[in-house]
Formats: sequence, structure tokens, C-alpha cells
Amino acid sequence: MIEQWVFLVRVLAVGGGLTLIAMVVASEVRLSIRVPLVGMLVGVIGYLLNSTPLMTPETLIDPLVDFVALSTPFWIWLFGRRLFEREPERRIMLGAAAAMFLGWFLANFVTVLSSVGFVFLHLVALALIVDLVRIGVFEREDDLVEERRIVRLWLPLLVAAQAGQILLTELAEMVTDFDSTYPPASLLNSVIILVMMFFSAMALFRTQPELLPAEEEQGSPPEELPQPLDLTPSEHVLHDKLKAAMADGTYRETGLSIAALADHLDTPEHRLRALINRRLGYRNFSAFLNRHRIAEAREKLSNPDDVDLPVLTIAMDLGYNSLPTFNRAFRTETGTTPSEFRRLSFSDSEEVWGDATGQN
Repeated sequence: MIEQWVFLVRVLAVGGGLTLIAMVVASEVRLSIRVPLVGMLVGVIGYLLNSTPLMTPETLIDPLVDFVALSTPFWIWLFGRRLFEREPERRIMLGAAAAMFLGWFLANFVTVLSSVGFVFLHLVALALIVDLVRIGVFEREDDLVEERRIVRLWLPLLVAAQAGQILLTELAEMVTDFDSTYPPASLLNSVIILVMMFFSAMALFRTQPELLPAEEEQGSPPEELPQPLDLTPSEHVLHDKLKAAMADGTYRETGLSIAALADHLDTPEHRLRALINRRLGYRNFSAFLNRHRIAEAREKLSNPDDVDLPVLTIAMDLGYNSLPTFNRAFRTETGTTPSEFRRLSFSDSEEVWGDATGQN
């Protein structure tokens, strides 16, 4: 009887996953989100199939289905990172993918190292889930999109609970007599996956315009905001106070949070969040600070009086706690590094001066 319920729940979950894949592919959600979201759903379907009696080591497609299923933590990690606008460095993303592929290959095709590959693969997956929890929960303060702030609470924790349970269960099967295919355990696991799938679908697509913006909506706000802004009287007052604080260089404070800025402006934090997000167009508080910080950095880097000022000093003066953090923010805003920007600024000046003297 329980086996029949397990089969029914898995069929519903697979059907739901296929429906969600069709919805995602047909949507206008930006491609960088669609790819890992589809990968995540395909991985979940692969896991549901891989953990059935139909998939045995003797089945020819078992290694392929196993690979699809075991790739799920990677896609979940990449989806969460991009959903929260914390794009991983390319080398880290490729390194994680390569590590998981290596673990899968050793576990399936190198008999003497199969156990090592299995454990290695699961440790990499756990590391990715831990990183997702860190990004989702501990960097929630920086998020200005209210719908996404809610998701940051439950998505990483639910994913961590489910993925952690699966990974730890599979590791336990290696060293104990525990059997994850035991009908009651399999039923519980299948029900959890089904509930998570539909709950996630409702939460994500119900708030799609804010949570999953289309390609053209993604990115930093324009350099010049449309004038006049459509502000209420109270928002006008708060906006003026915010502009005055930025003109005074408040953005240079190291570790400045939106809570600290709200306290400085003597206003409720939720009002300041709404102003910066809904009126000024920023989705993260760090992006708002970076717009002001990088604008001043460009002035300093192109100023002849500051030509010998170290880039690290400029970064620290602007409130960054490390040079790599400053370099990433500067590259995001300008498309180049601070050092390259400085070199190009003075190279352009020399070319202009040379042209002018040549004409005389």
C-alpha cells in the first residue's frame, strides 16, 4: 500500500516538475535565471527517478540519471546566487562544476575510488548548500526587494534541510545498514519534495515581476533618474535628507548598513528601503552605495593631484574593507579595473595634448 502511495506522489512530483519547466522556458525571466532554474527542476526529476527500483546499477542509463540527480545542488546554488544577485566568480562556478563532475566520474567508473568519489561529491554539494544559506540568510540585510527578502528566509533553509537530509542519508547508507528506499522513508521524502516544488512555484511566480525580472529590467539604475520623481510629500522630505547625507559623504563610512543610514536620517528602515528600491530603482543597498562610491573613485583616479595615491588608499577612504571588494564593485560599475581606468584616463589626456600641440 505504501509503495503505491510512493509511486503516486512521485508521479505527481515529476508531472509538476515538467509543468514548471514548461512555464519557466515560456516565461520572459532573464536567461541567467532560467538556465539554473530548469537545471534544478531537471535534477529533482532525475533524483525522483534515480531513487526508484527502476534504476539499478545494471541499467545502462543509470550513470546518466545519477549525474543529473547529483547535479541538483549545483543548480540550486547557482539559481539562489543569481536570484539574490550574487553572481559567483567564473572560476569558482567552473571549479564547483568540475569538482562535482570529478566526484561523479570516480564514483561511477573508477571502482577502486568509487567510495572516495561518492564522499567527495557529497562534500562539495554540502559546501554549495552552506554557501547558499550564508548568502541567503546572512546577507539579507543588503536586499531591498521585499518579496525577495521573504524568500531569502525560507528558500535557503528549506533547500538546506531537504538537500542536507538527502546527502546525509546517502552517506549513512555507505557506513550503516540504513536503507533510504524503505517505503515509509521514501514516502516522506517524496512528499517533502512535492510540497517544496509547488510551494516554491507559487512563491516564485506569484511575485514574478519583482522577484524574477525580465532581461531588460535587470541591471543598475540609469545614471540620471527621470525628473521629477513621483514622490509623496513625506518621500520628498526623506529624499532630500538622503541626498544631503550622500553629499556630505556618509556613503564613505566603512560597513555602513541601511539600518545605520536610516538611524542617521532619523527615519524608519522600511521607509528608506521603499524609497531606494521602489522610487530610485536599486535592488540592493550595496548597489546604491557603490554608485556614489565609484563615482568618487573615478574622479580620484582621473585627477592629476591624486595620481600617486594608491588604489588601496582610495578604496579604504571610500569605505571598502578590502581591495578585492573595491575591484569587483568598480568593475561592475565601469567594466574595467581601477588601475586600468587610471591608466586609460591619463593616456587619453596625453593623446589629446599631443593632438593639440601637433596642430600648432
